[in-house]
Amino acid sequence: MNLTKILILTSEFPPQPGGIATHAHYLALSLQKEGKQVIVLSDIRSKDGKIEKDFDAQLPFKVHRIKRRKIIEFSYLDRFLNALKHIKRTNTVIASGKFSLWLVFFLKLFYRKKYIAIIHGSEVLLSNKILRKFTNSSLKKFDTVIAVSNFTKSLVKNLSLKSSVVIPNGFDISMIKYSNYTKPKTEKLRLITIGNVTQRKGQQNVVKAIPLLLKSHPELHYHIVGIPTEKENIYRLANELGVADQIIFHGKVSEEDKWELLDSSSIFVMLSENTSYGDVEGFGIAILEANSMGVPSIGSKGCGIEDAINEGKSGILIDAHNPESFLRAVNEINNNYSEFSENAIQWSEKFGWDKIIKQYLQVLDK
Repeated sequence: MNLTKILILTSEFPPQPGGIATHAHYLALSLQKEGKQVIVLSDIRSKDGKIEKDFDAQLPFKVHRIKRRKIIEFSYLDRFLNALKHIKRTNTVIASGKFSLWLVFFLKLFYRKKYIAIIHGSEVLLSNKILRKFTNSSLKKFDTVIAVSNFTKSLVKNLSLKSSVVIPNGFDISMIKYSNYTKPKTEKLRLITIGNVTQRKGQQNVVKAIPLLLKSHPELHYHIVGIPTEKENIYRLANELGVADQIIFHGKVSEEDKWELLDSSSIFVMLSENTSYGDVEGFGIAILEANSMGVPSIGSKGCGIEDAINEGKSGILIDAHNPESFLRAVNEINNNYSEFSENAIQWSEKFGWDKIIKQYLQVLDK
């Protein structure tokens, strides 16, 4: 199929952070690089829209932004009208994020196009039963549903979708500031988590395990990088456990600082948990970024992280709520650090966007 233009509808897009935003950004860049003409429709999140305008000006494709209004229903209407305007000149629509999925439910009433959904996890587990049912109905309208992990695909296994495939998240290997190399084991244990400080990301589960880890690793430090949404909860927990001195909050950092922090870390940790209100970890791209630097990882079982870790090679999967398992994983990695580090680099190379986009093209050109 000769695609002329692809319309990407996404609920998030840079320069604002977020997994959906990063994924949509690199998907659009990669498709454009492969000779496809891309149009992106997303939101303005800043007050005046200047940072979005500056960011968009550097892109090789057009981004159309919708300003968020105080009455959210008006924003929804703006998105729909803009989608109607731009869909006319496309023959494929890719939707990412819950509202984008809902939007296609209505767009399909007006235009017969090829519709592809990308699901990350939480958007299909909404706590509101009516919205969850509507999301399920919307997904049935798509020609193909792409899940970013086998875990995410399992969340919609009962929907009788027309077609569903798993294509993992990717990352831009060219963004790495250092040459890949097998890291030497650091003298002091430096754990790091990169991601929004929330219950889902599981920083609290790492903190709960620190008292046990300190018995074997008294010079341990835990670096928390990301938007400090629930920083106070983590800090309160650390004080209660007497481990506040072992925790360093960095907040949101630049890309350069992120890579430097990874380079100086021993083990990347993401002990994510599925929340009672349906927020789940769909994949865990930050794990692969760490792996690309030769940093092995420890992650949670029972979520999308299972697809991001090559068990026993690039890292180890554990029960996020079991400190003893955490300690055993740390010791196993430390005792075989060079091997884990080398395997982590090799594993990460499978997830460069230059490889991931080939899987998208197979779906698009089918």
